[in-house]
Amino acid sequence: VQLQASGGGLVQAGGSLRLSCAASGHTFSNYGMGWFRRAPGREREFVAAISWTGGTTVYADSVKGRFTISRDNSKNTVYLHMNSLKPEDTAVYYCALDGRPFRIMTRTREYGYWGQGTQVTVSS
Repeated sequence: VQLQASGGGLVQAGGSLRLSCAASGHTFSNYGMGWFRRAPGREREFVAAISWTGGTTVYADSVKGRFTISRDNSKNTVYLHMNSLKPEDTAVYYCALDGRPFRIMTRTREYGYWGQGTQVTVSS
């Protein structure tokens, strides 16, 4: 299984970015997907998750109302649309594929495969 994340970059506070994560080598449409992030000096934390059909989504309180997770199973791709970005959103963002099918999870240890990470930097 390979997960390739992209779309990070430098943006001013209040701006927007869209992250993408393309999956290969797995039955993508049977598995929930998640986005996590790690800021300097902090542990990796949950950002958002989406069920295998895309019908259910879960968000961390810190991003609720600003970020939207979505997926396109025909393209084996999950997205994270980030609006109203804040300096505290600065982190390396990772996409992950659930270790088991047909569920949606928020805990890091439940995810079996991880992308390489993409840097998001929000300037004030």
